[in-house]
Amino acid sequence: MKTAHYLPPGRQSGYAIMVVMCFLAVGTLMLAGILSWCSHQAVQVERNNHYNQTLAAAEGATEKVLAQISKDFQTAGEGLVYAHLSSYQATVPTAAESAYWGGYQFSDSEGNVGQTKVLRLNPEQQTIMNSQYQGLYGLAASYEVSSRARDVAGVVDVAAAVRQTVQVATIPIFQFAIFYAVDLEIHPGANMTIMGRVHSNSRLFTTPNTGVTLTYNSHATSADKMLIYGKKDGDLRNLANHGTAVFKGEKDENVSSLTLPIGTSNSPDDVYKILEIPPVGEQASSVLGQQRYCNKADVVIKVTDTTVTATSGAYNNFGTTIAAATASNFVNTAKTFYNGREDKIVKTTEINVAAFKTWAEAGGNPVKALTGRVPSSIYVADLRSQTSSTESGVRLVNGQTLPSQGLTVATPNPLYVQGHYNAPAAVLGKLDTTGTKPASLVGDAIMILSTAWTDSANATKSLGNNHTANETTVNAALLGGIVETKVRESGTKEGYSGGVENFPRFLENWSNKTITYNGSMVVMFYSKKATGWWSGTGTYYTPPKRNWAFDVNFLDATKLPPGTPQVRSMIRGEWATLGAGS
Repeated sequence: MKTAHYLPPGRQSGYAIMVVMCFLAVGTLMLAGILSWCSHQAVQVERNNHYNQTLAAAEGATEKVLAQISKDFQTAGEGLVYAHLSSYQATVPTAAESAYWGGYQFSDSEGNVGQTKVLRLNPEQQTIMNSQYQGLYGLAASYEVSSRARDVAGVVDVAAAVRQTVQVATIPIFQFAIFYAVDLEIHPGANMTIMGRVHSNSRLFTTPNTGVTLTYNSHATSADKMLIYGKKDGDLRNLANHGTAVFKGEKDENVSSLTLPIGTSNSPDDVYKILEIPPVGEQASSVLGQQRYCNKADVVIKVTDTTVTATSGAYNNFGTTIAAATASNFVNTAKTFYNGREDKIVKTTEINVAAFKTWAEAGGNPVKALTGRVPSSIYVADLRSQTSSTESGVRLVNGQTLPSQGLTVATPNPLYVQGHYNAPAAVLGKLDTTGTKPASLVGDAIMILSTAWTDSANATKSLGNNHTANETTVNAALLGGIVETKVRESGTKEGYSGGVENFPRFLENWSNKTITYNGSMVVMFYSKKATGWWSGTGTYYTPPKRNWAFDVNFLDATKLPPGTPQVRSMIRGEWATLGAGS
């Protein structure tokens, strides 16, 4: 039997109201919880936003100090940085610079308002670099900069702190196999292996020709972009079907620049001044004066239309004259020859290195008496007047054996090296620098002439230059200029610089002949005297087989060439956030 339960209508509606009230209560509690959670989240988001903004302000405070450190270091080295330590510690962003900074209070880790913590972690010493330049050596000091910022204008009271460490480093430039302060182009037409570090302070373009493999065995860096399989505007060669670039080491873009401390911008025109004779009134101890090769030389030779003078260097204000009869044993101004790339007759100042070595090592020479050592650097300036069909040049001959302390030759003129140079018989044709001396060749442009070169065969334009070369070995760092890649005035011909493969310029027919080279190739500026375009092969030259390597001797500070330039950089290390109370 079924039983039916009966509730009066009033009691049914009462139950319904109670159920609705329960749901309303639960809903109200849930809504309150959601609103509370949302409010809490909003506060957290707001607090997080203020924290990130305050963290950026603290970083801004450290960056302001680092900018001043970098400027002082480039101007006068680490000594000035250390001398300004207390000034850095009193440096913070101010409302006078921007109203934005008025919303923050800056302090150091001890709570001193208006202060930034700046410590020198170690004095300048020979050390290994950090970051992208790890493995290079130089004189470096490490600094730590930290700042605490507190948001005093926002609705949320937050604080944040940032610490950065940096090295300020002075690095000998010849530690690089290839270093360009301008755009670096490497587009070889035959297989090439680069055995040391490569760096560009600008862009790096690397596109080997069809069927060619270009191998980077070590670290490659660019302070701008690395355009792999790209070419520079103005290079009209068709490289669409390119070869292969292989990077066996690391490759990094946008790294710190390495600049020469000359006290001005590091534009190519400004850096070129290191080749030039100092103007009257400039102190050799000035920032630029210290970098000029003329001031660094043991012996200074100047050639004018009427005279040849040879003197001591800036160390005694060029005050000791080398007798004309003595200088004539190793200086000859009567030689000329034709340069097909320049389409000019070159009037040379020729330096007989073997004769200079004999004089330099003799007991009676006045420069050796002044310096207490064998002279190891020469600055040569050929200042003779030229016509539209002539060009100046300095040429080194008989340089297979160098003076006992090595030799740097620098000139504001185009520099030619003829025959084997710094190449003992045992290492001819070899990637071996055993028994070589520290050496560098510095000039407006660098040209290599083989052991087969004769002036008589290359005397005129009608004779040309494309005569058979002989295999030749050169062991020296090279620092010189290039002709910039750009569209020629007509816009119809190639404007390619010639690339690294043609940085040492060639005349003669080197077909099936090898140029063996051990050294470091550095381009700091554009040529101002030897400005003839690279115009391909088969006219004034046919390219050699290139047996090239970085001279590992330069990784030893005691084996660097005399007067090696030292580039400077502020190299960043650790970046860290700290507890606001740290």
